Amino acid sequence: MTRRPLGKDEIIEFMDDCLEAEFSFVKNEIPADDIKHLPRHQQDFILKLIKRVADTNIELAYQLACGSVHALNEMGERMVEEWAMTAADNYDRKGLFPAMSVIRDLENFIHSAHERAHGSLLEDEIGVLLPFLHGLSGRKLKLEASDTTYTDTETIFLPPVMAVFSDRKENFLLYKATVAHHWAQIQFGTFRTDLSQLRVDQLIKFCSLETVRLDACIRNELPGLHRQMQSLQNKFEQQKTSGHYEEIINTLSSSNASVQTTLDLLDKVTYEQYPGSYIYQGTIDPVAVAATMSKRIEMEKAFFRVALADLAKELNKIEESNEAPEETPARFNIRTKEVADNDISSGMVQLEFEGDLVAPPQHVKQLMSSIIIDFGDIPPEYLAAAGPGEYDLSVFDKNLNPNDVWKGTYHEEGAQIYNEWNYRRQHYHKNWCVLREIEVQPVYDSFVEDTLEKYSKLLKSLRNTFEYLRGEDKLLKKQPHGDDIDIDALVEAYADVRSGMEMTNQLFTKMHKEERNVAVIFMVDMSGSTKGWINRAERESLILLAEVLEILQDRYAIYGFSGMTRKRCELFRIKAFDDEYNAETRARISNIQPQDYTRMGVFIRHVIRHFSEVEASTKLLITLSDGKPDDYDTYRGEYGIEDTRQALFEARRDGIHSFCITIDEEARDYLPHMYGAANYTVIDNVASLPMKVSDIYRRLTT
Repeated sequence: MTRRPLGKDEIIEFMDDCLEAEFSFVKNEIPADDIKHLPRHQQDFILKLIKRVADTNIELAYQLACGSVHALNEMGERMVEEWAMTAADNYDRKGLFPAMSVIRDLENFIHSAHERAHGSLLEDEIGVLLPFLHGLSGRKLKLEASDTTYTDTETIFLPPVMAVFSDRKENFLLYKATVAHHWAQIQFGTFRTDLSQLRVDQLIKFCSLETVRLDACIRNELPGLHRQMQSLQNKFEQQKTSGHYEEIINTLSSSNASVQTTLDLLDKVTYEQYPGSYIYQGTIDPVAVAATMSKRIEMEKAFFRVALADLAKELNKIEESNEAPEETPARFNIRTKEVADNDISSGMVQLEFEGDLVAPPQHVKQLMSSIIIDFGDIPPEYLAAAGPGEYDLSVFDKNLNPNDVWKGTYHEEGAQIYNEWNYRRQHYHKNWCVLREIEVQPVYDSFVEDTLEKYSKLLKSLRNTFEYLRGEDKLLKKQPHGDDIDIDALVEAYADVRSGMEMTNQLFTKMHKEERNVAVIFMVDMSGSTKGWINRAERESLILLAEVLEILQDRYAIYGFSGMTRKRCELFRIKAFDDEYNAETRARISNIQPQDYTRMGVFIRHVIRHFSEVEASTKLLITLSDGKPDDYDTYRGEYGIEDTRQALFEARRDGIHSFCITIDEEARDYLPHMYGAANYTVIDNVASLPMKVSDIYRRLTT
């Protein structure tokens, strides 16, 4: 049944309460005169929106109320909500005046409403586009928003809103095509020549001609994506079909075409003949490319030559010496496998030393891949191993020391920035939390040996249990063929036959050995409240768990978390997925120390990124904590609980199962709301934590 519209006095009463009219002296009669004429569902929508914004700023909410009816008539509810949240985001980042500018410049927002309504937003799609980009071969690139679409060979810059088409799905595909095109520029040698000498008109023509060549490369590498790109281009503008244009395509699409082929055609193709602009081609910024490449080339040459020197020492081909460097440095060679075209990758190159093939470590392979992308091969001068003291690699370290960045004036360079959920606003604070990963320094004391001795009997029992899990066969029921009869299935089948249904053939059981495919991250509370016996119990638990996980060979990582306010969120790396469990890792666990507060949401969002880098059928996030989410600012209480709950929902959406182990006696009041009724456990006796953690892990992964 349709509810009756609210009267003016009822609207004023609601707004007086949420806008604190007694103290702010706002005149709620003015917006109430407009809102009273709306249907009830629209009244409810506007009043709830006013209340959400009032949690940010009362004056901002009042100005929103005054323009809300006009905005609703022009844009619809979805865009009115975005208008309000854009203003609130501006308040978060820039202050009241920029936020008020968004509210007061309503006509400009209405003008762009169609674009935003049907467009695809980069901030919404980056979670899909970035893994897609990382899945392509070559250098690991970044994505950032910009008014101009281009790449500097390390970052692809995309428009914040893609609204070329009226369909949002097609706009997302255009994002994807644009990403693929700029990846192809880097991967297939567009920047292996100096483009700074080209005039502006030549550069425009070069972009279009080069797109033809790169399209052919994409067609060979990613035929499905190439068909999507061509479909988008045809909707935007039909391709030319003249005989001369076909000749250009054939030349640029040949297997031996390179960027030089494109340059050679510049003066031969008139403006009437060249293909014109492609919808996904963007532009080229030779200055940005040159600046980025010059820094990278110098750095990678130094790192590669030093890596070769280390590799030569490992192979025992040269002797380590503190004396003067040898006159003739150790030299490597490359052996290139036969390929179908001019382009090669690190997979096509084998490293050779003194006639023997060498298997380089992963970081050397990555360097080789990046160098080949820039040059098409590895230059001969790169293959001479660096002599002692030839390079000071610290000058190339672009990552600021995370332990030093908090000193003096704070800056966000090199940090990870994350959104945070504001449950009152029912919207994210955009780019709100600043997180840095900090490496825990190893401490070689007696803690590990003491723990192994203290729990020697328990450890033996756990090892036996986990050995059994590794070789355990699973009994599969209701199989069409098998080793034995499934009595339960037979009874069900008999009942089906008696009721006139056809009898199933799935009446057997059989034993099946399942391969484990598990990736787990242990997130350890390092807040100040864990100081003392709680901290020790956490460390003991991790030592015992790591010892038995080595038996299962499950992939696992360990991170500690703490911080103070949204500007200082610190994730402490104890063991990454790729790290071995060795003496150094044990020494890191030994040095897990209490820090500050517990702003959990940002850390969950960060480890979701770590999970995205591994393939596993089971992804598990286990948190060891001694209390509810808490921080020095407004994060404590319901705000922190709701943000953590939202972050856990984001993890579940990505296929990550989350579980919490806590010693907080009040946890039953809030953990069911955050994790769900079956996804947490409360441990009354902290001394039992080491045994409980291992038992819970066994149950969650079997």
